[in-house]
Amino acid sequence: MKIANALIFGGSALVISLLGGCKAGGENPGLEYAPQMYHSIAYEPLSQIKDESQGGWLSTREDGKGEYYNSNENNPHGMNMREPVANTVPRNKQGYLPYRLKAFELEQAALIKNPVKSSDPILKDGEVLYLQYCNACHGKGGEGDGKAGEVIGGVANLKGGAYVNLPEGQIFHVITKGKGRMGAHGSQIPEESRWKIVHYVKQVIQGQATAAAPAAEVDSTTVAQVTPAN
Repeated sequence: MKIANALIFGGSALVISLLGGCKAGGENPGLEYAPQMYHSIAYEPLSQIKDESQGGWLSTREDGKGEYYNSNENNPHGMNMREPVANTVPRNKQGYLPYRLKAFELEQAALIKNPVKSSDPILKDGEVLYLQYCNACHGKGGEGDGKAGEVIGGVANLKGGAYVNLPEGQIFHVITKGKGRMGAHGSQIPEESRWKIVHYVKQVIQGQATAAAPAAEVDSTTVAQVTPAN
């Protein structure tokens, strides 16, 4: 009986000691059953870790290389991702080509036609968006008399001068990239919403039944958002 109790006590002590040894704390990281699951290494798309010894202290890889080694030996460009196939252009969720023009390329921007078909609901959306993003500077009527516009000055009167005859693409371009004292809003306003604002400015604020026609159309892969994907 005493032997049995001694074996039970000794076994219990051994189990407690083993469990205690697994506990992490201080500088002791403890024991990990599946270190590769706890320390998964995400591949960097545009770079590689080529040093095979990196993460060797953690590695359980069958090839014997360090856990952090993530080089794609089949890619000659030192990246883990593949470059797009030649002559292919990615499209966004709405099916439009990405907008690639620079801030100064107003002449090319003027050739872009509005890909969003105008309708009463579109104009209503445009009004809401205009009041949300443009009213503070340009004013409700587009005359440059918004509260912020009164403070900073130099805000365009969308009803006057050359602004009335601006093509749709040029207005979209200025909203996207900014111009003069107006900052770029491309990161704040989704592209379809920007086109809705263009419709509202041309047809409601400026009172034009149709926007000023561009001189000629350009290749949709050179400019942007001209042709929705099929």
